[in-house]
Amino acid sequence: MAKTVLVVDDDPTQRRLIQAVLEREGFAVAHAESGDQAIERLGSGATVDVILLDLVMPGISGQETLVEMRARGFAQPVIVVTATGGIDTVVQAMQAGAMDFFIKPAAPERIIVSIRNALSMGALKGEVDRLKKHASGRTSFDDLIGGSPAMTLVKRLGERAARSAIPILITGESGVGKEVIARAVHGSSERAGKPFVAVNCGAIPENLVESILFGHEKGSFTGATDKHLGKFQEANGGTLFLDEVGELPLDIQVKLLRALQESEIDPVGGKRAIKVDVRIVSATNRDLSLAVKEGRFREDLFYRLNVFPIEAPALRERKEDVPALVDAFVKRFNIEEGKSVVGATPETVACLAAFDWPGNVRQLENAVYRAIVLADAPYLQPHDFPSISGVAPPIHALEPVAASFAALAPAVGQMIPDMPSAVPVRILDERGHLRTLEEIERDLIQLAIEIYAGHMSEVARRLGIGRSTLYRKVREQGLDDVIKGGSDETVEDADAQVA
Repeated sequence: MAKTVLVVDDDPTQRRLIQAVLEREGFAVAHAESGDQAIERLGSGATVDVILLDLVMPGISGQETLVEMRARGFAQPVIVVTATGGIDTVVQAMQAGAMDFFIKPAAPERIIVSIRNALSMGALKGEVDRLKKHASGRTSFDDLIGGSPAMTLVKRLGERAARSAIPILITGESGVGKEVIARAVHGSSERAGKPFVAVNCGAIPENLVESILFGHEKGSFTGATDKHLGKFQEANGGTLFLDEVGELPLDIQVKLLRALQESEIDPVGGKRAIKVDVRIVSATNRDLSLAVKEGRFREDLFYRLNVFPIEAPALRERKEDVPALVDAFVKRFNIEEGKSVVGATPETVACLAAFDWPGNVRQLENAVYRAIVLADAPYLQPHDFPSISGVAPPIHALEPVAASFAALAPAVGQMIPDMPSAVPVRILDERGHLRTLEEIERDLIQLAIEIYAGHMSEVARRLGIGRSTLYRKVREQGLDDVIKGGSDETVEDADAQVA
């Protein structure tokens, strides 16, 4: 998705020149003739990723505009532009929150480098803020990506549930982001900043489930060399997230039900119960009501957990969120991998949005990660997602070779006027993938036989192989009919060799 640059300048010529430079690099450009227009656009919620701000304008100056932007909480990176004014003016702008500056007229390369650096710094700051919120348990529903109707409903339900300590059951397919929703519930509640402990119930060995959840005393069983608190006590005062809760054994379900009802746990080997203050948010990709009917899940525990259900939608049900998700993943993986990918082209975004994503958001995340690692261009192309788009990466190194083969037949045709029109040997198939060596070899031998009118001695010499080897390959490749179309002498020679 193209990044939008807001150019704030009272000179229309300057705006057009900068627009031409930016659009050549794939950026979208918006204009504002004054500081007031710029602030109005930002306040309208329109997408703006970077701001190019002229310092000298009639009315409200660029410096005053920058101060007002920051006062209103607009955090977009700002690059100041000036044709006059000394270093003191620039210093003041930087102190007011500008990220960079350049003097008009500036070289196109200087403008592009400055904008890309600003985008990288903005992405880095956003990732640091995200990690801080994640680590401190303050992720909120504002941090959830997506504005589709399905996600809007999830946010609205989650915000309502977060205001109380009501147990929440998050349902949905694998990979839809159930833990992200659970973290948002925790971060939007009065328990924000307190411990958030996540447990994957399906990944715990059955004989260790009780110890891991409720803790154990030293010496309570073989191998218990130390006292272990357990996840309930770790989450005391905060939130305990039980992922894949439907995988819990039936005997542990009984203890979990008591812990929820009495707000106390019994550690393995403990002499008395321990009071805990824990909010339970659970999640499952199974149909727990069906599991209840089949006797694999306790009905009383089901009703205890399913007080406030939230269904996380599959990605195919919220395809309008794909561009925003791709943009967020590109920013994150750029930082993690030290890359400088600007975004995805509109064709790429359309291709990704058209895919059904059976693995949901997790699959999209992994696909973008792979594309970022392998990308060698500023924007992700459809061929960076070959398993989804069906487009193979271009093999630039083979283009000269393919061109040489394409030029072979006409060139020989000029030397041998009677030669029938030959089809050049193709290196790539219809999808852009390399053909197999056997297929290429067969076409090359057939082409050589046609070019040299079935004179096998000349064909072998031109191919750099022996005649016996040539006849063996002809027999293996099923080209007997081709050489039998030659002169009588050639046919007799072929029959003798093939025999």
